[in-house]
Amino acid sequence: MPRPTRFAKLSGAGNDFVLVPGPGSAALARRLCDRRGGVGADGLLAVRGRRVEYRNADGTLAFCGNGARCAAWWLNGGRRGSVRFSLSGVPCSADTFPGGARLRMPDASAPRTLAVRALGRDLRLAAVDTGVPHAVVRTAASRLPGYPVLVMGRLLRRHRAFGRPGTNVNFVSRSGSGLRIRTYERGVEDETLACGTGAVAAALCSGLPSPVAVRARGGLLSVSFTRRKDGGFTDVWLTGPVRLVFTGEVSL
Repeated sequence: MPRPTRFAKLSGAGNDFVLVPGPGSAALARRLCDRRGGVGADGLLAVRGRRVEYRNADGTLAFCGNGARCAAWWLNGGRRGSVRFSLSGVPCSADTFPGGARLRMPDASAPRTLAVRALGRDLRLAAVDTGVPHAVVRTAASRLPGYPVLVMGRLLRRHRAFGRPGTNVNFVSRSGSGLRIRTYERGVEDETLACGTGAVAAALCSGLPSPVAVRARGGLLSVSFTRRKDGGFTDVWLTGPVRLVFTGEVSL
């Protein structure tokens, strides 16, 4: 007989997640994240005490900045406070408050500059790992709203320059003293309304001083950091909104 399982739908600046108590699996992630046959989400958060497992919508295990912020907020009951936990095996610490959370991100090495060719165009982009690999493509502010994110994202995501695992791809423009961003996410295989690790990647590759405001299609994120002498980054924090969209029950 199917067993009922409670779940929560959470949004971190438009990056949305299904959170369930207990163990997760690739099959469960694919079922619940399906936007037609399931609850619908970019990823699954499976919570067992202070251990959280994150899986992308396609079932792949990964680290996720906005997912970790949402998990921290949930663990603290949406109240103000601090919490330590692990996300897919990565130790995390966060500060939560009503309406949002601030997450300490992994340190990052200095970004690499790459020259790649896609759709007959020569592109120079930056590559950095912020818990998962990211490519950052700069574009003019006037071009970003109509940029072919799906077409270019799919091509660059599996480009040979990034090896077998591939990469997430961010298209970024300057906006005043901050950035605007659109992201094609590996594991979702689509554009998402926000990406926490992508916002961090964009900020670290921008050359802007800390903190950097990063405006995604789903909301505003803030990235602060300390630049190391070797060009890498430490004391990296991702801050942004968290919202409980709804709760429900699903039969598994």
